[in-house]
Parts: sequence; structure tokens; C-alpha cells
Amino acid sequence: MTGSGDGGNRLERLLDEDPADLYENAPMGYLSTLPDGRVVKANRTFCAWTGRAPEDLLDHRFQDLLSVGGRVFYNTHLLPLLRLQGMVREIAIDITRIDGSLLPCLLNAVEVRDEDGAPLLVRATLFEATARRRYERELLAAQRLAEESEARSRVVQKVVFDLAAAATPEDVATVIVQRGRAALRATGAALVLVEGEPDAQELPALRPVRSEGVSRELLRRLRDAAGSRLALELAQGLRSILLDARLRADQPELAATMAADGLTDLVVVPVSADSKRLGVLVLARGAPARGDLISLQEPGEHRPLTPAEVDLLWTLGRQAGQALERVRLHEQTRQQGERAAFLLEAARLMSEARDVTETVHRLAGLVVSRLADVCVIDMVTEHGLHQPVARHRDPDRQAVLDRLRGSHPPARSPMHPSVRALREGRTQWIRDLEEARAVLDAVAPDDAFREAVGHLELVGVVGVPMIVDGRRLGVVTFGADRHRAPFTAADVEVAEQLALQLSQVVDKALRLEFEERTSHTLQASLLPPSPPVIPGLTTAVRYLAATRGVDVGGDFYDVVRLPGDQVGLTVGDVVGHDITAAATMGQLRSVTRAMSADRPSPAVLVDRLQHNWELFELQRMATALFATLDPASGELRLASAGHLPPLLCTQGRAELLPVRPTRMLGAPPAPAVEWSGALPEGAALLLFTDGLVESPGADLDAGLARLVEVAARAWTGDPEQLCDRLLSELTGEHRADDIALLALTRS
Repeated sequence: MTGSGDGGNRLERLLDEDPADLYENAPMGYLSTLPDGRVVKANRTFCAWTGRAPEDLLDHRFQDLLSVGGRVFYNTHLLPLLRLQGMVREIAIDITRIDGSLLPCLLNAVEVRDEDGAPLLVRATLFEATARRRYERELLAAQRLAEESEARSRVVQKVVFDLAAAATPEDVATVIVQRGRAALRATGAALVLVEGEPDAQELPALRPVRSEGVSRELLRRLRDAAGSRLALELAQGLRSILLDARLRADQPELAATMAADGLTDLVVVPVSADSKRLGVLVLARGAPARGDLISLQEPGEHRPLTPAEVDLLWTLGRQAGQALERVRLHEQTRQQGERAAFLLEAARLMSEARDVTETVHRLAGLVVSRLADVCVIDMVTEHGLHQPVARHRDPDRQAVLDRLRGSHPPARSPMHPSVRALREGRTQWIRDLEEARAVLDAVAPDDAFREAVGHLELVGVVGVPMIVDGRRLGVVTFGADRHRAPFTAADVEVAEQLALQLSQVVDKALRLEFEERTSHTLQASLLPPSPPVIPGLTTAVRYLAATRGVDVGGDFYDVVRLPGDQVGLTVGDVVGHDITAAATMGQLRSVTRAMSADRPSPAVLVDRLQHNWELFELQRMATALFATLDPASGELRLASAGHLPPLLCTQGRAELLPVRPTRMLGAPPAPAVEWSGALPEGAALLLFTDGLVESPGADLDAGLARLVEVAARAWTGDPEQLCDRLLSELTGEHRADDIALLALTRS
């Protein structure tokens, strides 16, 4: 079908000319080459793409128009495929323009052959592929980023999983060093933690927890390079230390060590948790090792970290810091539990000790088993410091400590830790070997002493004063040798708590000891002397204080010679068994002796005491039994002021005498009723206080009946034996009340 008029003629011309025009001005490049690659024909499109005229392309080889890589590919892949298959499709190649720039293209080609199959011509079609190549590159980059992100996620997940099982800082270090080294394909890695807090006075210690492929010399050089700027260095964050001219000029020793180890740079990754710098992960990168077949990195070339690697390393540092904090918190909780259990055990041991000497020996044994290698306890005495105990954990070194203890100078140097602790009233802590040597040089009296201390290998000493209410009672000194971890602040706190417990126990013991001495002195001064020798009478007395409280109470006895060859007998019981009761007892005994000078009858004596009690200003009420006895005739008169009746013992028989008591002394006065009778020859009269027959929760009548029974069996004519038998059978080891006995026999 054709059109009409001029329009139809033009269309016909275009259709007639279409094959040639389509070839020359097609939207793709056409060219034909001989089998050796020489161009014999090319359309205008291809010439325009390359910036060359058709005549400039003729007789040029097609492969000369390609990039360097394209030429290699043409000879090694494209040409063999044409010979083998006779055609190739969508081969990506880069055409070099006349200005040297590259034009990305896709090549389709067929090989024309004769009847014998020999190649005659190669016809090729090229499509401009700039946009497609860009899209492919972007697609590959996105795929690569996705793969790297997935790989990082796998690394982080694995690190988190492994760190969850870590129980110690060493476990954390193992995970983070191995994973960090693998993630960066580093030559070596090391985790270095900061021990202590940086301050202006002292640099914190750096402790390499784990190191793989990083020499100790390199870590030492890093520490020296940081110097006093360590806190600032740690706060700078993730960074690289390059082995370049600047480093060689600023830190020549560090640079020399890196060069000797074959390193190009160090990557320093902060390990932190909640803004707290715990340490660094050091990753060492170096040139490819000898023997690597292919490496795209030139020897000594530094490869910058990619943003993905930086992000991964930051994540590893934070994960390591959180794991370390968790481990440390767990360890602190465990140690706090152990310290609390230790202090409870110490309190239990001290509570079970009988005296101060046993207390300090028990405590020293516990200290060397759990807290320190050496424990020395000094007590303040009138003559200065006295050392009751010095213990060593190792039995083989105890002899050295004993020798030092025996040769210890009586006047210690003012620099001695125990002397300083007492003088300053605060804990003295020698933290390291250097300081310990300086103190030893200052306090050692001679070389022998210094040598003996050297055998103990002490590297840490803590001296804690024992102080209560401003009174210095002594010093507890703890020592650690080089085989034990150094003392920590927590250890010092435990030592101070232990010294506080001991000081309270010692203070209480000293107070009790003082009260006991006071009570013994008071007892010796208040109790009557031994009964006087009276012709015709044999006497025996006993006094036992209650087992609770002081060793003297309010019970008393007395035997007094009266005018007219009479004998006055008294036994009494002041309410209570403390110091006040003992003082009242002494006063009452003195008053009774004074009132007996004119030989009143027992009833009259009771009445006098009752009516004059306020005049005497005695602080306690009392019960008492008074008697007068004529040794020659045996005449016996008795009166009781609220006291238990006496016991009369004869051969095989015992009975309580029917003495009616009146009100106790100190109560409103009431007339006393006097009993009179006779004490037969060979019989015994026993006056006693209620501590002999009373016991908590038991009936008094039952106690009296028991007394009568035992006395009837025990009486053999000897008042001493009678007292011993009664105390043996009627009292036990623990007594709630005092006991006084007065037994006499008329012969």
C-alpha cells in the first residue's frame, strides 16, 4: 500500500533507502572485522560513540579499541568462543574512546564461514550499556552491603551468645579477642583492662587479660607511649595508629617495635559500659605473610577501615564492656557473700572463746585461712605493745615469723605500720613491693631482721588500729606475700570490720575482767575471815556466788565471840547478787557485830535492826537468822527475820528446827519470836541461805525435804564433810543464786 501525493512519494523514498539508513544511523553500533580483528566496516553510530571517523577505524584491529582488561578478555575468552560456537551474545566489554574514556557496551557477534568452515568475516553489534552498567554496579554494591550487614549480624549474634556464657574476665577476653581478630582479619589482638581509677597522683595499672599475636613488648610500648595521658587516650575512642613518619618521629620506640613485628597499623577499640572506660581491644594489622599467593594490598600499605568495620568494632567494644560489667558485678556479689560469711564466722569464733587470749588466737587462725598470709595482733599494755599472737598461713614459714617475734625490738620505729596505725588512729596500707621495701629499710634494726622479713616475701601489708570510744586497744596487721593476689579496697574494708569486731570483744572482755577483779577484791574485803577457834566447837563455812554476774553476792555468815563465853552465829541473804548486794552485805555484817557488843538476845537483835534500818541507810532488804550458843551447856537461842530455819543433824537423822520467822529486815517492823533449845554433844547445827534449796521452777518445800534427806545420810560427825556432801548433791555447775553455809558441832 502506498500514499497519495508528495507525502506518499517521500515515504516510498524512505522505505527504499531504509536498509542503508538503518545500518548507518541505527541506535546501536555495527561493525564487521576480518578473522584477525581488523575492522573493514563500521556504521556512523559506532564512529560517533568512539569519536573516530570511519577511515580512522578501517584497517585497525577491533581488540585495539578495547580497554586493557578487554584485550585480555578478547584473546582469552571471546575469540575462542567465536571459533568454538560461531557466535557470542551479550558480552560486556569497554570500548576506549578517542579521548581515553571508556564506553561500557554489550557485544553480540557472529562468525561468517565459507563452505569449508573457514572464517571469513565477523559481524558484530554493540549496545551502549552505561545506564545498565551503573545499575548493575549499584545492584552489586547493595548486595555486597547486604551481605556485609548479614555477616556483621552473624558475628554480633555469635559474640552475644558466647559472651552470655562467659563467667570470668578471661572468658570475655577470649571471646572478644578471637572474634575481633577474625572480623578484621588482623594479625593479632589483645584485650587490655584498666585496673583502678586514673588520677593525678598515680597511673592505673594496665592488665593484658588475653593476647594472641601481639607481643608483650608492643603492649608495654603502648602503655609507655600513653604515659600520663592514659585517661585522655582511652577517651579518644576508636582510632588507628599508623606506622608512618609522624609516629617514627613522635614515638620511635613504639614505631620500631611495630616495624619489628611486621605491622602496618594498630586499631584501638574502646571497651566501655555506661560511659565507663574499662579498657581497650588492640587489633594489630600487618603486611601479607610470606607465602600468600595473591594479595591486592601492596607491602606496607595501610588499608583504611570501612564504615561497616568501624560500626562492627564499636559494637564489639560495647558488648565486651557490658559483659565485663556483668561478670564483675557477679564476682563482687559473690565476694561480698564470702566476706559477709567470713565476718559471721569470725563473730562466731570470738563469741565462743573463753578469754582474750583464746579470742585472738582463733581469729588469727581464721584470717590466715581465708584473708591473708600473715596475721599479727598487738595489744596495748602498760609497757607498750604486746604481741600475743603472730600466725602464718604456711606452717613452714611459721618458724620465721616466730623468730621475728622473739627478736622483735621492744621500741619499734615510728615508721612501723602498727605504730603509725596507733599514732594516727587510722588504717595503714602498704600496697606494693617497692613501698614494702622502703618501710622495711626504715624499721629494720639490723640485717638479720631484714633478711628474716625478706623470707616472708611480703608485698602488701594492712595495719588496722583497734579503737573503742577513743581508746586505743591494739593493732591487727595483715600481710600478703607474692603468691597471693594483692589486697584490694574490699579486703581492707573487711580487715577494718574485723578489727572493729575484735576491738569490741576485747573492750568488753577488759571491762568484765576489771569488774571481776573488782568483785574479787570486794569479796575478799567483805567476806568474814575464817571462824575463830572456840573450845568445844568445830566449825565449817562455805560461800559460793551465783554463776551469773560478779563472783560475790549478798549472802554472808559470821561467827563472833560474845562476852560471857557466848558465841554469836549469823547467816543472812541480801536481796540480789551484784556489787550493791555485796556492799550492803558488808555493811549489815558490820552493823550486826556492833549491835552484838552488849550480848542482846537474837530476838532483840532483830528488833533493833528493824527499827533502825532507815538510820543505817542500807540500800537493799535482807533476810537473816541470828543465834547465840553456850558451848559448855549447849544452850541455843534462835530468831529469824524472814530467813529459812536451821537444820539439826544427829547420827542418822536430820530435822529443821521450828523457828518462826518475822518480817525480813527493811520491811515494816514486827515483833520477832525467839526459839530456844539445846545443841546436843556430837550433833551439828547447819545455818544456810536459800540458794542451797531453791532452783527456778522448783518448789521450796521439795528443796527443803531434799536437804533433810541428804543431810541425814551425809552426817558422819565432820562438819567439813557435811558441807561438801550437801553442795555436791544439792547444787550443780550453774547456780542462779548465792549460797552461804555455816555448820558447827559441839564436842
